[in-house]
Amino acid sequence: MFNYQFANPSYLYLLILIPILTIWYWRRHHKQQTDVVFSNLKAFAFAPKTLRERLRHFPFALRMLVLALVIIALARPQSSMSGEKLHTEGIDIVLVLDISGSMLAEDFRPNRIEAAKNVAGDFISARENDRIGLVIFSGESFTQCPLTLDHSVLKSLLLKVKNGMVVDGTAIGTALANAVNRLKDSDAKSKVLILLTDGVNNRGEIDPLTAADIAHTFDIRVYTIGVGTQGMAPYPVQTPFGTRYQNMPTDLDEKSLTKIAEMTGGKYFRAHDNKELKRIYSDIDKMEKTKIETFAYRKHTDLFYTWLGFALLVLFVEMGLSQTYLRKLP
Repeated sequence: MFNYQFANPSYLYLLILIPILTIWYWRRHHKQQTDVVFSNLKAFAFAPKTLRERLRHFPFALRMLVLALVIIALARPQSSMSGEKLHTEGIDIVLVLDISGSMLAEDFRPNRIEAAKNVAGDFISARENDRIGLVIFSGESFTQCPLTLDHSVLKSLLLKVKNGMVVDGTAIGTALANAVNRLKDSDAKSKVLILLTDGVNNRGEIDPLTAADIAHTFDIRVYTIGVGTQGMAPYPVQTPFGTRYQNMPTDLDEKSLTKIAEMTGGKYFRAHDNKELKRIYSDIDKMEKTKIETFAYRKHTDLFYTWLGFALLVLFVEMGLSQTYLRKLP
C-alpha cells in the first residue's frame, strides 16, 4: 500500500505567504500610475488586446509557483510503501475415512458416511494454510486425494466418496499404512492423521498396531475417532419389498483405536451422534494450530529533489519569459 507524507510538515505553514503576496501584488498593480496622461481613453476602448498584454501577470504567477514548490520541497515530501509478509508453518494432514457397509447405519443423520463427510468438509474449509489429503478404505484402501492446498478439488473429491467404491470389510491397518506412506516424506513441521471408523480390523495384511508403530517412526501423530451409538443401530437392508431397517450391533474396537492414538502421541475420541462428531473435529482443529507469523514492513522514498527540480525548471521558464517575450520596458 502506497502513502504520501511529509517529514517536516511545519514548513507547509509558509504557503500562507502566497495569498499574502498575491494580494500585495494586486494592490500594487492597481495603484501604479503611468507617466503619460491621456485626457480621454475612449479611443482605446475597442482596441484588441495582444497576447503579450494578456500574459503580463504570467511571470508573477510563475514566481508564486516556484515559491510553493520550494516550500513543499522544504517540507520533505516522502512516498512510503507498506505491507505485510506472511510466513506459515503449515501442517500436513491426511483424513482416513471408513466407507464400509456398516457406515451406512443411520444412528447419525443421514448416515455415518454422510455425517463424516459433512464434518470433514467443514474441517477442510477451516485449514486454509495446510496441505490435506484423503485416504478411504473398507476391505481395501486407496488414496482419493493426495496432499494438496487446492481445497476446492479436495472437497469435490470428498463429495464423491460413497460405500461400494472398494470391496467391503474393514482394513484399518492397511489404511493407516497407506496414509503414512503419503506423509513419511513430508517436510512439514507437524504431520497428522485423522482416522475415522466404526468397526474392527478384519481385512488386510497389516496389523493396525504395526501401522501405528510405523507412523510413530516417521513422527506422525494419529487421532482416532470411533463412531456409532452404544448397543444397536438401524441399518438399511434391501429386500424385494424395498428398503427395510434392521437393528445391528455397533462393533467398535475402542481398545485398538486408543492404543494407536497413544503410540503416536495423538488422542482417541468417541462420537455417538452428529453433534459430538462436529465437536471432536473442532477439538482437533484447536489442538493442531498452524503457526502464522506476520512481518510488517515500510519503505520510504524522499522526494525533496524532485520538487526542488520542478521549482528550478519553473524558475528558468519565468526568467526566460521575463527577459524576452514578456520583458517590461521602463
